[in-house]
Amino acid sequence: MLLYILPLIAGYLLGSISFSYLIGKWVKGIDIRHHGSGNAGATNTLRVLGVGPAISVLAMDVVKGILAVWISIWAFPEEQWLHALTGLSVILGHNWPVFFGFKGGKGIATTIGVTASLFFFSALYAGIIAILSIVWTRYVSLGSLIFTGLLPLFVFWQHGIHAFFWLTLVIACFAFTRHRSNLVKLVKGQENKLGSKGTKGSKKKTLEP
Repeated sequence: MLLYILPLIAGYLLGSISFSYLIGKWVKGIDIRHHGSGNAGATNTLRVLGVGPAISVLAMDVVKGILAVWISIWAFPEEQWLHALTGLSVILGHNWPVFFGFKGGKGIATTIGVTASLFFFSALYAGIIAILSIVWTRYVSLGSLIFTGLLPLFVFWQHGIHAFFWLTLVIACFAFTRHRSNLVKLVKGQENKLGSKGTKGSKKKTLEP
């Protein structure tokens, strides 16, 4: 049973690698958490550093979610509950990274990697709707909430009450909690849209994925 802990530790440590922070330091010598929205994620990287760094952050955050899940699958191919917990552990690491003072991002890109690895079609269906909402409204936060909110419905539809279903419920709780300020701003019509510069240089608490 102790061996089951190893994928969880590996997942958390992988998640704790904050690529947004590292690229911010490498490209401009800044702590991304002190600029723009103050979030260590791809959307804030886009606003503060530009398209190239943002794409890099997005890709690497997705990949670490995929890698963590596949470590669990390779080690214990039959233990789907462990695969789900490992997916959760990498998202926890991203949100609360041990290497960076437990102050990370909101976990959406890493969630994409995790969910696409565990239940591809459920993630795809939720992702298509989320992307369409972003194209239509230009609110990344809204798309992120739609994605995580729909995941439990599609997973239940395809898999029923299953370890993956409980994982998506926890993921949705994380996402809505971490985006609570966005929800307030969306209601008030004050949320930053994709392509806006936001408030670069200030450490606001506008939460982005």
